[in-house]
Amino acid sequence: MSTQGTSMSDRVSALVKILRADVPECLAAGVIDMATGMLLAVETVDSHPSEVLDLLAAATLDLFQGRNVAMIEGVFKERRGVVSDRHYFQEILVNSDNLTHLFLRMEGEEDVVAVVVCRKSVNVGMLFAQSRRALKQHGGI
Repeated sequence: MSTQGTSMSDRVSALVKILRADVPECLAAGVIDMATGMLLAVETVDSHPSEVLDLLAAATLDLFQGRNVAMIEGVFKERRGVVSDRHYFQEILVNSDNLTHLFLRMEGEEDVVAVVVCRKSVNVGMLFAQSRRALKQHGGI
């Protein structure tokens, strides 16, 4: 899909719609800008209070760039001799009692993270495959 002439807002909204449509058992999808801490777009089967959605953005920032995570990344880079500003953690899978949450950094836009929330019964391989495919098609948000 060509993104020329399309606003960032439109591209983010399109990505969220594709994630919701294509990822099996997807209940919600969103995109978070970690540079600003803002939830750029969200689509969900249920309505959620804005406080919950704001907390999702903050929790995503902590997951990927919290103080301890940054320290772990630094140790891994040092031990492996990696000299790069690129973040080490690119994808994080979190299982709760009833749901599976997948957080994925956008390739080329490391401060942008897509979040996909599915029923816990989801086939995790398909969750990763379909989410990665959607992000690859809409890379460079």
